[in-house]
Amino acid sequence: MICYPNAKINIGLNVVEKRPDGYHNLETIFFPIPLTDALETVHNPESKEPYLFSSSGIDIDAKPEENICIKAFELLKANYELPPVNIHLHKMIPFGAGLGGGSADGAFMLNLLKKEFELDVTEEELQELAAQLGADCAFFIKNKPSYATGIGNILQDVELDLSDYYIALIKPPIHVSTPDAYRGITPTPSSHSLTELIQLPVEQWKHHIKNDFEQSVFAKYPEIGKIKMELYEAGASYACMSGSGSSVFGLFKTEPSLNMPPSCFTWIKKL
Repeated sequence: MICYPNAKINIGLNVVEKRPDGYHNLETIFFPIPLTDALETVHNPESKEPYLFSSSGIDIDAKPEENICIKAFELLKANYELPPVNIHLHKMIPFGAGLGGGSADGAFMLNLLKKEFELDVTEEELQELAAQLGADCAFFIKNKPSYATGIGNILQDVELDLSDYYIALIKPPIHVSTPDAYRGITPTPSSHSLTELIQLPVEQWKHHIKNDFEQSVFAKYPEIGKIKMELYEAGASYACMSGSGSSVFGLFKTEPSLNMPPSCFTWIKKL
């Protein structure tokens, strides 16, 4: 059985307060986009191992047991009877981009195993399991536009249709440290909820919807800020960094023509 874990973007990201446990409460809109990995599982009854893992595409610099797909497998196996499987992940979503690619892989693995082996587990239970893998993993169980609060784990469905737009996604060859990005922020409660602001026309978002990480990240990596500026110069209705970076996306009414450096990952698609 095969599935296609997709990336997400953050439309706005407000860091509202630091928690006693050291994490931060935030407010953001998670929006799924059709940039995908491919994940396949095949029942292997002859195997003496619980799983065999392989990968292709973007190189994964980690041991199989450290991969979130395997962590998801082990999490389900601790609660449900799972036969031996071969697992293959073809990686296309860039790492360290603020796109949730790893989280998507883990969540889709849970859903894939549920379907393949007809496990008696509810969507709510899958979300609880996914939350153990990472703060934004639960989002990918439903995989619908969501208003996220808490550490990104409290989700509320939102109505948001961007099917009239093209998305241009640019990731420069820069790794942004998420802890460093948080250190550059002074948490501030937002004056207007993102659930209200996304009701505005997309062309007005640039005046009202921001990503709190941009100020400190752009100061340290001006190349990322330059990409956002170039997206607006190319005609974007709205442009924003996703998560803590380093990817930046733009929403366009017509298919854009961009001239980004070859070192950048560039992806354009109708939503």
